[in-house]
Amino acid sequence: MPYLKCGFVSVPSRKLSLQGKPVVPNSDAQHASPTAATPFLQIQQVVKKFDDVFAVNEFTLDIQKGEIFALLGSSGCGKSTLLRMLAGFEVPTSGKILLAGQDIVGLAPYERPINMMFQSYALFPHLTVWDNIAFGLRRDGMPKPEIAIRVEQMLDLVQLKAYAKRKPHQLSGGQQQRVALARSLAKRPKLLLLDEPLGALDAKLRQQTQLELVDIIHQVGVTCVMVTHDQEEAMTMATRIGVMSEGRILQVAAPDEIYETPNCRFVADFIGSVNLFKGTVEVDAPDHVVIGGPECQHYVSHGITGTPGMAVHVAVRPEKMVIQHTAPLEEDRESAAEVGFNVVQGAIEHLAYLGNLTTYHVRLDVGSLVKVTHTNAARHTTTVLSVGDRVFVWWFGSDVVVLTR
Repeated sequence: MPYLKCGFVSVPSRKLSLQGKPVVPNSDAQHASPTAATPFLQIQQVVKKFDDVFAVNEFTLDIQKGEIFALLGSSGCGKSTLLRMLAGFEVPTSGKILLAGQDIVGLAPYERPINMMFQSYALFPHLTVWDNIAFGLRRDGMPKPEIAIRVEQMLDLVQLKAYAKRKPHQLSGGQQQRVALARSLAKRPKLLLLDEPLGALDAKLRQQTQLELVDIIHQVGVTCVMVTHDQEEAMTMATRIGVMSEGRILQVAAPDEIYETPNCRFVADFIGSVNLFKGTVEVDAPDHVVIGGPECQHYVSHGITGTPGMAVHVAVRPEKMVIQHTAPLEEDRESAAEVGFNVVQGAIEHLAYLGNLTTYHVRLDVGSLVKVTHTNAARHTTTVLSVGDRVFVWWFGSDVVVLTR
């Protein structure tokens, strides 16, 4: 029986190489495994209050040398405040920030081996590309011959040597972004901070620049902390992601783990799209769980940390769901134990064809709405679903995530 099944393609962090391009290593930053013993950056119980409001609340995080770490969260969650505390523009109310073992809380911004690249790039409009990159080096009193060498290295690294004499207004948005990055890296900081680094670019250019930016950061070997509200940007660029809400960190993990195994409803709902069903644990066995709910009975083909009678939420990603005109057959399921479980019925209320995928909004017979996405892998398909069609939606027990908070 033909049915539509969508597959999710996770986006791993990219480690590319610029063939033939010069590498300007950071003598203090070398690539290291995230399992290294001593964290390069340690944020310990940091609190930041504005009057009586907590912008950052008991925040603790370890970041390893060579990582690109993304702080992801909605506006007002505290991620930019945390970045400003790392840069020295804000002082924590309490807590410690250790960089390579040194507490930097008492250091002024210019005393910290840290550079920050802002969303607006903050390029000097009256200076050329060359002079923008050289600005910080001149302020530090570096000898002119060394400045010339360093600026040429940076221009080669960001592939803008031909634009060295241009002013910022004569460059595209992506080129301006690379100039700002080159200026940030010219002083060879131990830590690079990126505040919504690609927010000023249009969608297509942003996708292209994400990989270029990651490539350059890995070439230099600098440790990087970026803040963004763009989930795709975080999942494409970061080796690990921390999801923030109301000044606290909720989950820290690799992009695929954050997406596939969120630890709470907020993370599940914030990262990507998800269908959440309320339910109660009815059977709690070591190798499977049965959860009852108004939409259907859910069969989960793995154990959970729970007890019978516990109220939980069942999370299923839209691309994990199958949508079809007829009920699933026993041979469609992963095991005979799943027959009769994880199936709902309803009518297609809306659909959106987006080229590479189609999104279906199905109004269930019990009144709730589920979202199903189908990847359009074939140019033509014999299975046609239309608005108003009665359909079955089902999913495998292994694709279910049970959330207890």
